Formats: sequence, structure tokens, C-alpha cells
Amino acid sequence: MNNHFCAFSFVDRIHPGRSPDHISGSYLVPSSVCAFPVSLAAEAVGQLAAWAAMAAVNFERRPVAGIASRFELLNSPQPGQWLDLSVDIETIDSDAIAYSGTASASGVPLIRLQHCVGPMVAVADFDDPQALRERFALLCGPGAAPGRFGGIPPLIPDRSGGEPGSSATAVFQVPTDGAFFADHFPRRPVFPGSLLMHAKLELARALASEAPPAPGAAWVLSAVLDMKLRAFVPPGKILDMEARFTDRSSESSAILVETKSGERPVGSARVFLTPTAIP
Repeated sequence: MNNHFCAFSFVDRIHPGRSPDHISGSYLVPSSVCAFPVSLAAEAVGQLAAWAAMAAVNFERRPVAGIASRFELLNSPQPGQWLDLSVDIETIDSDAIAYSGTASASGVPLIRLQHCVGPMVAVADFDDPQALRERFALLCGPGAAPGRFGGIPPLIPDRSGGEPGSSATAVFQVPTDGAFFADHFPRRPVFPGSLLMHAKLELARALASEAPPAPGAAWVLSAVLDMKLRAFVPPGKILDMEARFTDRSSESSAILVETKSGERPVGSARVFLTPTAIP
């Protein structure tokens, strides 16, 4: 089966915009998947922004993951939910798109992205421009058939060291193949930045569990700041990850997560934590 536009596509319909600097859309999370990580809700917002950017430049260029100033993790998406996607565009040109956006379900906010920047690259290097034009017309018209996403494989970094409760190092093996590469991207497979962020959050969550804020309480990941993706990650790449507490109190804490390929920085993010009582 051709997995293009189903294996890693999270916009089913684009709705008429109320202004040139706003775009909204929707996506149905298939009820058949076991889970839909919050990073994929952020991916859906980013993909909606990408459609706006590509349409603005006649599908000659497209944005890729770059920088997000702030990513608020408000609630977890659930299988079977319709996601309402919204993007406010700050600027679009041939070099980059700058935007903010949200995803919600039944009026409940899931994620909020603030001040994101996606550098533009040549569409033809990554995908078929005509296929993208036709897909955009479908999304703006009757919409795509929902429910084709089959989920993602486990993406758990392999802990390799660190000081429990203070820091953690891990090795992360990017899959050598995967259905999502058919969408990301057909002409040049690249490991999605949102899945790399998912792996980073898993490492941060594991470290946070080793240093609870108080007896009977646990840390909850509440926001990610200063997300940066500095390089394309090809299939099969082996990455080194490090997570370490940079601030810690009974009221809030922060974990810095960095990723490298050898000595080359690939990405980084600061994960903020808030305490919650364990039921």
C-alpha cells in the first residue's frame, strides 16, 4: 500500500479562513491506534501551517521543523477524538514561516505552540509538488478520508548512564524503515522532528520519575521551551541524548534535553515540570 498522505499526515480537512493570516483545520485520531502522543498534536498544527506556507509560494518551497519558543502540554489527545487545529501566521516568505497555533478536542485545549519558525526548503527535493497541490485541493474541498494512520512504533531511548535523579544519558536508534517515512518525505526520508521530541520527552519523563517533588506527588511535563532542531536526521541514525535537571524546587523544575550525532548538535529543548498529587 502507498503510505503517502496516510502514514504521517494529520490534517483531514482545511476550513475556510477568516483572514489571510489565519488557517484552521481538523483531524480525526483513529480509534484503532493505542495512543496518540501529544507531540503528534503539535505535528498536526505544524502540518497545517506547512500547507499554508506551501500554498503561499505555489508549492515551490515547504517549511521543515526549526524552532519553537514555547510548547504548552495541556491535555493528552485520545484515540477517536476530532482535533480542531488553528494557526495564526506571523510571516511567510520564501525563506521561512513564523506562526503560533493550537490543537483542541471538544473545546478542551491540548497543546499551544508559540512563536515557531520553519525554514523553507525546495519542495521538489522532498516530495512531488503536483501531488501536494492535489492533496491541498482535496483538503480544502471535501476533505480526506479519515482513519488511515496506523500508529507509530515504540520510540524509547536506551538508557546508558547518568546520575539517577539528576541526569540521564541514552542512545537512540532512529528506525531504519517505518511507514512514516513515506510521508516524511517520499523523495528524501527524514526522521520527523516531532518524533524526536517524543523520544526526548520520554527520557525527561523517566528522569523526572526518579526525583519526585514530595512524598505522594509526581512531576508532570507542562511545557517545553526553546525547542531547536539543527539538522536533518536520516533513517538508521544513532543519536546520543542527555537529560539533566537545571532547576529544581518543590513548586517547579526544569530539565534540559540535548541530542547529538557524534559531536554535532542535532537538537535541544528545555522541559518544564509541575507537581501533582498521585491519586
